[in-house]
Amino acid sequence: MKYVVGIDLGTSAVKILLVNQSGEVCQEVSRAYPLIQEKSGYSEQRPEEWVEKTIDGLAELVRDFKGHPNDIQGISFSGQMHGLVLLNKENEILRNAILWNDTRTTKQCEKINEIVGKERLLEITKNPALEGFTLPKLLWVKEFEPEIYNQAAVFLLPKDYLRYRLTGEIHTEYSDATGTLLLNVKEKQWSEELCTKFDIPLHLCPPIVESHDCVGTITEEVSILTGLSREVKVFAGGADNACGAIGSGILKEGNTLCSIGTSGVVLSYEEHGEQDFKGKVHYFNHSKEDAFYSMGVTLAAGYSLSWFKDTFAEGVNFEQLLEDVDLVSIGSNGLMFTPYLVGERTPHADSIIRGCFIGMDAAHKRSDFTRAVMEGITFSLNESIEIFRNNGKRIDSIISIGGGAKNPIWLQMQADIFNATIIKLSSEQGPGMGAAMLAAYGCNWFESLEACAEEFIKPITSYKPVSENVKQYEKLYSIYKQIYSSTKELNRMLSEFRN
Repeated sequence: MKYVVGIDLGTSAVKILLVNQSGEVCQEVSRAYPLIQEKSGYSEQRPEEWVEKTIDGLAELVRDFKGHPNDIQGISFSGQMHGLVLLNKENEILRNAILWNDTRTTKQCEKINEIVGKERLLEITKNPALEGFTLPKLLWVKEFEPEIYNQAAVFLLPKDYLRYRLTGEIHTEYSDATGTLLLNVKEKQWSEELCTKFDIPLHLCPPIVESHDCVGTITEEVSILTGLSREVKVFAGGADNACGAIGSGILKEGNTLCSIGTSGVVLSYEEHGEQDFKGKVHYFNHSKEDAFYSMGVTLAAGYSLSWFKDTFAEGVNFEQLLEDVDLVSIGSNGLMFTPYLVGERTPHADSIIRGCFIGMDAAHKRSDFTRAVMEGITFSLNESIEIFRNNGKRIDSIISIGGGAKNPIWLQMQADIFNATIIKLSSEQGPGMGAAMLAAYGCNWFESLEACAEEFIKPITSYKPVSENVKQYEKLYSIYKQIYSSTKELNRMLSEFRN
């Protein structure tokens, strides 16, 4: 039996999957690492920690592996998007990585719109200027840390830095390059126009390859540290959402995915680069060659539930936290939550807005609050689905992965709020599985990603919307949508006070 490894470099942990030729996850290793949040709105990580934890996790995986190391034929990657990793000409790290959920770059986004123009930016990159993207971070370093910027020889995305440390080779690939705000998405090349407008040397942008391309093999040092064969092929991999799409079989028109991790996304396959959402949702290159996907984002989806648990239910695990939720009626007994803990992305590109509970009274119990958090996250994701439907996309069924797919109550809630059939897969490890599939395809196990998906991806159950529940949620959703506009100015004033 032959195997591949999928490495998913997430925001809170690296997850490593060992997958066999039948698509079965044979081993799973995880290593956590912290966020560095020195100020409100700042979010950074130490890239060296990604490397240390990944090598440690790979060593454990090989140590527990029952076969021969030569049986592991390929490695590929999925990674958190947008993060800025700056290297000097010796390929040494110049500063901590600035992550996707860092919101310090509002002024840089305004500058991008001013210099390029919103319409022209959408024509080139298919996306608006948002704090999460890489270009605003690069401009922030250029403005506030010029001594670091002037030493920079190349920037990388997080998983690309990790892959460089395993292989010694520097590349990115299209699905991650598309999230920098420097790629001409349709033409699949770095935009000289944007680089010129911001005086960014083109050499700062790394060479781009396809997600399934082999970029080399691991170094001798990594082989010694992990026990992996020097012959194992390393493939470029993809952005976490693109890999999540591959790992869930989102490979043809009409396929839609809901993924609830730290952030939450609703992602839909696009056959070509012509669809125009006018910047209301993201439009990115897929990890499947010459394909695209559109995507709406809730910045603090699963993070909202983790925050609630850690803040108000310390010492309780998720299973205990959710055990009474099915006893709470739809609408959480008049309690509602907005998941704007770190600002919001879709449909409100707003780094200042913050979350709230509304409708609290003395009769509410912890289970009411828990259900309200789950409903609020799902309402937020439904705003992306509404945009897709309003733009002519038909969404009757949705594959659900991530933390939101582990709980049957939440899966039924998604079916009722989205008014669509929710499909649960045998594995909800979308990004890690997608990375493994890119390696399997790259190793020529299959003639296409679609053929790989047929073998690897297995639906196990589905949840259909209940018409009475759908009606109740439609009323609640109309209330939910009013909270943003009702609290926007209050949050602006509170932000000024806090700062």
